[in-house]
Amino acid sequence: MQWILYDVGGVLELVDDDRWPDVLRETWAARFGVTADEVRARMHAADLPDMSLRTGVAEEYWRKTGIALDADPDQVATMAAEFWDAYCGTANTELLEHARSLRGRAHLAILSNSGDGAREEEERRFGFSSLFDPICYSHEQGVAKPDPGAYLMALERMHASPDEVLFIDDNEAPVLGAQQCGIRAERHVRNETTIAAIERFLDS
Repeated sequence: MQWILYDVGGVLELVDDDRWPDVLRETWAARFGVTADEVRARMHAADLPDMSLRTGVAEEYWRKTGIALDADPDQVATMAAEFWDAYCGTANTELLEHARSLRGRAHLAILSNSGDGAREEEERRFGFSSLFDPICYSHEQGVAKPDPGAYLMALERMHASPDEVLFIDDNEAPVLGAQQCGIRAERHVRNETTIAAIERFLDS
């Protein structure tokens, strides 16, 4: 069978990845009585670990964030919870239901740029493992889209060739990255057009 390979944020999850980090900084700035620019500067100076390409670093990330913003442990826990709520957004129910309807017609997998802890948080909220296998996260693979290595590692884990895969992402750069690896790719804008593209691919 053919494969449908999904991005998460902005595709399977309804979330504005371009906006929520700024909203979160503004929330934290108001809480600690500083400007959003000051929050950004302090966190930059804190030498935070890169959660997008490494596992096991979330504890260090939040510890250093707390020090940078002079936050107590309860405040740090609140910030982490706010981070994951903003990061995960809400489920794109229509697209997930369509994916569920493809069982028996296609294999389903995820390729997502991610942060350390995303697997646990998204599984708790959305139960992705019941539908997608493999789930390829950048923080676990050590490489992020649109680096060709991200797609090649996903293909290897899927035991698939590029021509057997349709990749769905809401951003242009990852779509182009997939295409450069020989993978057919569709930019997600609306559920209707994405579902139509998936159906065309499976019928081709």
